[in-house]
Amino acid sequence: MTTYAAVLRDDTFRVLFGTRTLSILADTLRIVALSLLVYAATDSPALAALAYGIGFLPQLIGASVLGALADRIRPRRLIVLGYLAEAAVAAALAAVPLPVWAALLLVAAAALLTPVFMGAQNALIADALTGDAYVLGRSLASVASSLAQLLGLAAAGVAVATLGGRNAMFLAALGHLIAAAWTRLSLQEAAVVRPVRGGIAAASWRGNAVLLRDRAVRRLLLVQWLPPAFITGAEALMVPFAAQRGFATGVAGWLLAAIPVGMVAGNLVVGRLLAPVRRERLVPALIALMGLPCLVFALPGGPAWPVLAAALVVVGFGFAYSLGVQAAFRDALPAEGRGQAFGLLSTGLMTAQGLLPAVAGLLAESMRPAVVIALLGAATLLIALAALTAASRSELAVHGGPASGSSWGS
Repeated sequence: MTTYAAVLRDDTFRVLFGTRTLSILADTLRIVALSLLVYAATDSPALAALAYGIGFLPQLIGASVLGALADRIRPRRLIVLGYLAEAAVAAALAAVPLPVWAALLLVAAAALLTPVFMGAQNALIADALTGDAYVLGRSLASVASSLAQLLGLAAAGVAVATLGGRNAMFLAALGHLIAAAWTRLSLQEAAVVRPVRGGIAAASWRGNAVLLRDRAVRRLLLVQWLPPAFITGAEALMVPFAAQRGFATGVAGWLLAAIPVGMVAGNLVVGRLLAPVRRERLVPALIALMGLPCLVFALPGGPAWPVLAAALVVVGFGFAYSLGVQAAFRDALPAEGRGQAFGLLSTGLMTAQGLLPAVAGLLAESMRPAVVIALLGAATLLIALAALTAASRSELAVHGGPASGSSWGS
């Protein structure tokens, strides 16, 4: 049976896992420091929030016009350039007293490259790990990402308080520089899958269109994009929800921390203890596990906050559903366009998770946050129902009865 230890013995995965975890820590530090500096300079909560999320939406443009680069430049070179770009942005923000609009524009410009080097990273992992090792590798990466974000948020507060915002930004730049050097010195170079032909923008549009026209790929993209987006929208309302309920200061923080805790637990339990076929069959149930606890927020009278925190841990546990679709997604992709496909996957996740909080906030202007959270949970349940229907149809079409293997790529 494949284990996490066996996955970490793969040289390529170990380097990519380590550098990506370090990069998430550095990026979290940079995001928090920039948000605090913008707020201190403008006294504007809206601009501080924009500084926090400015790196999300530009990725959609990057995937649209640059996505094909993920399969046309040697991956090690591309990943190193990505980390160096992140380091340069953090260093510039720390060293140069830019106006707020220029600082935000700089971060947005760097985010254009994120789908490209993230696509190259994920394509390398898909090539390096086969069978269930690939799913466990993604599970391990997800656990590390959640822990790195939690640690990064805590470390950012300490770093900004002790070093100041600009020096904390220099520390973030150093983290990205170490990730770049680590990648350059330890990662084996791989060949480019596709030669450069024609314009990159045209090739990127064409490649994305081919991927989205493929019914199996499109379904697997949507099932990985929508549930996390709905839950992120609900998560964005925890602060106003806690304030409206009259909870003590600090309760919103506990509510926000509950989902990452559940995500770590879910990835470890589902990834390590369940067989691949079992994980695939549990996809609809785990998506439902993300949506159902959100309905608790709208109950008459309102449960105590520890009950709500426990419900959000369950929501986080449900995120492990993605382990049941990742192998099918990898197997459904054309070999010559994997880098762009993985870039499109991460871009859709970031874009949807950037848009849904804004939508949720607009809805919360006209109805109680608790009701909006419950509505987003109900939308997640509809995705679970659609996933169950699609899986059942695929099993019947392919096997004429209950399947013994994956039906997600059918």
